[in-house]
Amino acid sequence: MSAPVAVVTGGSKGIGRAIALGLLREGHRVVIAARDSQALGAAQQALATAGEVLAVPCDVRDPQSCQELVARAVAWGGRMDVLVHNAGVGVFKPVAAMTVEEFTEQLHTNLFAAFYLTRAALPHLLQSQGWVIQVASLAARHPFAGGAAYCASKAGLVAFSECLMQEVRQLGVRVAAILPGSVDTTFAGNPTGASWKLAPEDVAQAVLDLLRFPPRALPSLIELRPSQPQKR
Repeated sequence: MSAPVAVVTGGSKGIGRAIALGLLREGHRVVIAARDSQALGAAQQALATAGEVLAVPCDVRDPQSCQELVARAVAWGGRMDVLVHNAGVGVFKPVAAMTVEEFTEQLHTNLFAAFYLTRAALPHLLQSQGWVIQVASLAARHPFAGGAAYCASKAGLVAFSECLMQEVRQLGVRVAAILPGSVDTTFAGNPTGASWKLAPEDVAQAVLDLLRFPPRALPSLIELRPSQPQKR
């Protein structure tokens, strides 16, 4: 029997790359996808030491690009067992200062892409009795000033995940959303090195833990916080 195949969007850096590495170490074959071809190639080269990995340039804002990603993954691996929608973007500024383009890009990347990817992947996941895992954010539960588009997109992603879970759980496909708090990555231009934040590997661990649950169990929502957050 061939090894399971996982697709990870936003897989060239940060959380996505950590998830890809964790999956490879657990014996999955992994397809990483991202818009930046150069970063994607570098990630593939680094990850290849841990297992079989395919890099596919993909703009998750484009439905056709999402369909092509899934098609290439299945053609390469012969199957598809896990979809991790991790690609995300955040622009943080007041509503009055945000452009239409900035607002819609966040909705398209963070939310609409989940629909595009799921619609393309679902026939294969039904066959493999696989997983759909959304990397959302605690911002979905705790909106803040300057985060209107980001918080709305992540709240929508959680709602999408919960609706999808109820639609397909009886068909053997399990769906979960992971809601991390602050993670030590360069997301949205943040500096790294804050020891109090979660590490990308912590989110990857949550993904691996989900996959280890027996078929009878479905943790559909995981909130993941720093244990000792920075005092304000």
